[in-house]
This record gives sequence, C-alpha cells and structure tokens, in this order.
Amino acid sequence: MDIRTHDLLRLNNLSSLITTHPEPEWVHEALTLAPFAVVRRAPIEKGEIPVGIRGSSRSERFAAFILKESIIERITPENLVEQKAWKQSPRQHEVHALGCLDRVDEILQFYELPWGPGGSVGFELASGIATVTAASDLDIVVRPPSFLSIEKAEGILQEFRALSVRIDAQVETPNGAISLIEYARGESQVLLRTMDGPRLVKDPWVKGSTLNVR
Repeated sequence: MDIRTHDLLRLNNLSSLITTHPEPEWVHEALTLAPFAVVRRAPIEKGEIPVGIRGSSRSERFAAFILKESIIERITPENLVEQKAWKQSPRQHEVHALGCLDRVDEILQFYELPWGPGGSVGFELASGIATVTAASDLDIVVRPPSFLSIEKAEGILQEFRALSVRIDAQVETPNGAISLIEYARGESQVLLRTMDGPRLVKDPWVKGSTLNVR
C-alpha cells in the first residue's frame, strides 16, 4: 500500500492510535462518528504512519500515528475525483465548496493534471459527515506527472478566481508541496513543505536548491 500525504484512512480500531501526548476527550467521539484519519506530511518510521484526527471545529486537530494493520480502507484525493463523489452528495447544490467541483475538474482536466479535494471537502466526501460550511475554502491537491510551468500555474489561477469559492491548491513536486498561488507569482524563492519541515527554495522541482530553513 503506497500511502501518501492527504490520503484518508478508515480505521478498524478506535483505540489503535499511537500517541506521545494525552488524547483530548473529543478524539474518541470524533472517531466514533467518522473513523477516519488523514495522513500528515511526516516520515513513516518503524512502520508508524503519521496521521491527523479532525474534530468538529477548526481548533480540534490531533496528531498521532497508526500501524498499517489498523487500516480498513485507503481513499486518495484522486479516488474522490475518479468517483465524482460530489455528485452523490445531497449538499452539492447547497455549499459553494462542493458545488464548484465539476468546474474545478474541467479546468484541471484541460491542463491534464491529476488532482483531488483535501481538507474539509475531501473529508466530507470520504466519510459522509457534513464538515464543509458556507464559509469553507476548497483545499485541493494537484500532483503534476512532470514539471508544472509558472505560466500554466498563472492560467489555472485565473480560471480559479472566476469561481465562487476561494481555492487553496497545493502542488506536489518530487521534493515536497508548494502553494499554487505562491508559485504563480514567479518570485525568487518559494516555500516548500517537505517531510522534514518547511524550507525556502529557489526551484521546488530541483533537489538541493534550499536557501534556508524556517
């Protein structure tokens, strides 16, 4: 099983979390309601997969680890697009972040870019639990099969800006993730989110272009 950042994992045992800190009371309740964890951007060490647990509010986020044996199902952001999961949502026409997914799909298919929803939208589509609000942004993950030019990034952003919701797109490079908005500016450095933490780099597509570490 090739587990990647942003994947949603359905768990078979609510007590299977591995933690170094006491679990907040809301964690068990959240997992009982929706037994899903999202893979965090951190190394997998000693077979322990870094995950995050979502609660009912933005302040309720808990970092932990799980073992592969605890996973019943793995749902990738791309799986949700392949299934057009939003078309089965009863809230597709009620919430902007869900209602614009058809158009986002059209835009990224035109640019031949694999993608998928993350954040609260991805969680709702995978779990069936209403987590998206009227004020929610749309978080998406874009995984270019090869180099993505700044010119293409600018073109995608122009089309996104015509939509009724703010889109926060993370572009996965071979070295980590970058913000589509930051990358499209064409500045001399961009923040790269890596397995070992964020770094400022000259070119996110080339290894060894680090300027400094935050």
